[in-house]
Amino acid sequence: MCSVSNGSSLSFEWLNGNSTVTAGGQVLLSNGNATLTILNVTHHYQGPFRCSVSNGISHEISGPVHLNISYGPSNTTMMITPMKDVYKSGSNIMLSCSAESSPPAMIQWIVNGVYLNHSGPQLQLENVTEGNSGNYKCEFHNTATSRFSSASAMIQVLDPITAVMVKPTGGPAMLHEPFTLQCEVTGSADTILWWMDGQLITADNSTVFGMSNKTLTLKSVQTSDNGYYKCQAFNSVSNMTSSPYTVEVIYGPEMPTITGPAAAKTGDNVTLCCYAPSNPPSHYKWYFNGSLVSNMSEYITPPLPKDTVRKYICMAFNNVTGQNSSAYFMLTVIDAIENVQVEAPDNLATEGYSYNLTCNVTGPADHVYWMKNGEPLHEDNTTVFFMDNKTVSFIPLNRYDTGYYQCVAVNAVEKVTSAPHMLLVNFGPETPIIQGPAYAETGGYAIFNCSAMSVPPSHFSWWYNGSMVANTSVFTAGPLSLNMTGEYTCVAYNYATGKNSTNSTMLTVIEAIESVRIQSSTIPIQYENFTLTCDVVGPYDTIYWMKDNITLNSTNPDSSYHIEKNMLYFTPLIFGYFTSETYWTNDGSYQCVATNQAGQHKSEPYQLLVNYGPVSVWISGPDSAELGTSGVSLTCSAVSQPECHFYWFLNNQSNPLTNGSVITFSVTKESEGTYICKARNPVTNITMYRSQTFAISDHASAIHFSSHGSLMLMGLFAFSTSVLFN
Repeated sequence: MCSVSNGSSLSFEWLNGNSTVTAGGQVLLSNGNATLTILNVTHHYQGPFRCSVSNGISHEISGPVHLNISYGPSNTTMMITPMKDVYKSGSNIMLSCSAESSPPAMIQWIVNGVYLNHSGPQLQLENVTEGNSGNYKCEFHNTATSRFSSASAMIQVLDPITAVMVKPTGGPAMLHEPFTLQCEVTGSADTILWWMDGQLITADNSTVFGMSNKTLTLKSVQTSDNGYYKCQAFNSVSNMTSSPYTVEVIYGPEMPTITGPAAAKTGDNVTLCCYAPSNPPSHYKWYFNGSLVSNMSEYITPPLPKDTVRKYICMAFNNVTGQNSSAYFMLTVIDAIENVQVEAPDNLATEGYSYNLTCNVTGPADHVYWMKNGEPLHEDNTTVFFMDNKTVSFIPLNRYDTGYYQCVAVNAVEKVTSAPHMLLVNFGPETPIIQGPAYAETGGYAIFNCSAMSVPPSHFSWWYNGSMVANTSVFTAGPLSLNMTGEYTCVAYNYATGKNSTNSTMLTVIEAIESVRIQSSTIPIQYENFTLTCDVVGPYDTIYWMKDNITLNSTNPDSSYHIEKNMLYFTPLIFGYFTSETYWTNDGSYQCVATNQAGQHKSEPYQLLVNYGPVSVWISGPDSAELGTSGVSLTCSAVSQPECHFYWFLNNQSNPLTNGSVITFSVTKESEGTYICKARNPVTNITMYRSQTFAISDHASAIHFSSHGSLMLMGLFAFSTSVLFN
């Protein structure tokens, strides 16, 4: 209720915090709004409540009123940290409970219906065991409202698996017998899986699981069941895999296999090996003629007697399975092949005639075959085998039968090869091949070489006009004259075959070219016509020209020359110019070449050096110096072939001060003026001038190159002081 000590015409308004309270719902306003009634109080009506009173003249707000509302407990919750479905033994678990309540509710903890001597919003479980599993409840009590409420949760604690081991339940794994493995787990296991050599095992017609997969049974063991077996156990908090258990299938022995030679030489010791698949490995015994000769898997016979067939028996025994198995082996004893050699007749092996090679064998040989140059020899149209391959006949021989021959004797125990026999087939001579010139010059020599395919090598002779002129393969004719033209014959003779063969060649002797030289009648000057003449003494067929060892091509559009008969014309000579692709100059080493049927004759090189210039003149040196300076030099240079003659003039004097490219003077007042250099080429007779002004200064300037203009006069030039220089 809101009351005012003084005032009239009052207006009342209620505030809850900063919000205006209006009638409706759970709120009633009466007595001119001076009374506020709250129906069905909730904790949302805590306030603060204030009364605002006004009458148009003044305004007052009462102090705040807070309502202490008792409620709850409600909205109870339990939070578990960490939150899991199942907890591993040894874990720490924190349980926290909360509820909306005023005043705060008292909290009591209950486990599986039993009250704990513990109160407060949190319950700490440390190093839990399976005994800590159960229903955990926190119970709330509000003493003001006399109300109760609770929240609960299930906690499940499980011990981890601590050991897993695979063990057999009976004896060893015997082939075709059942065999069972058991998975022993320390701790509770929800699931068990089996593995073999890293592969998951699933049930099938031959594999059965029992006792919730704790046992694995192989209905009928096979050798393929050998391997490493593991079982893997799982529960909600852990999993563990056993160490591998090795399953070795016990079986055998199967039928033994005996290895060794089927035949052996008389007197040899033979090693026989017996093996029978078995686990564990078998024990072995060897018998011969009913007597025990060895109790090892390997048996070495004593020296074998001559020409016998021997039977050896091997028995394998498995101590675990109690089974045995036997096999026998037949060994044939044969005499050794003592000697194999190739024999040939005494007559020479000559192409075109029949010839035999015979293989002589001492000792038993089942088969004989032949080798030529290390490769098997086969029959063909001219090579035939007789006498069980012991004789090879060449019907007839040809030169390609030459080679190294061996015969090979074979029996069941060895292969013996003879030493190589060299068969050299004599043949020829074939038609000689003559190498030599068809033409030669008088006064010279012609060398002929004669060769002919022949075994043994042929002897040679040369014949001309019915007379022998040489008895060697090489014949040199000369010095030659015109009457030595004719046919020259080479005769090749083979003393072994008694055959000869001839061939001839024609030699034509022609007049010699005695000399070839290059002549010129003028001095080579740039831009002037110039001619080189090839002077040949003796008859010739053609002439061509070379420059720097390269044949000149007169059809070259960029060339400045042309060729007519024995003349090389330059129209005109040039020192050098550039084209789009190359640089060309007439300078170089020239030769002319005269040819006839016998060969070529080159002239001595003619060195052509084009005279030109001067094409530019310049002066280098200081353009000023201090008075009294001594040893001042000006140097005149020119581009020219040959080098120019130089003359120096001062201030248009008609007589030169000095000759030579350098002028040296001491600085006086008379030294001032224009220095003129005259450069003259003594061959081209071209003259060019260059001038430079020299002055006296307070401080000498640095040396530099100066160009003050020039005048070039072609031909003869008479110097005049009236010439102006720019």
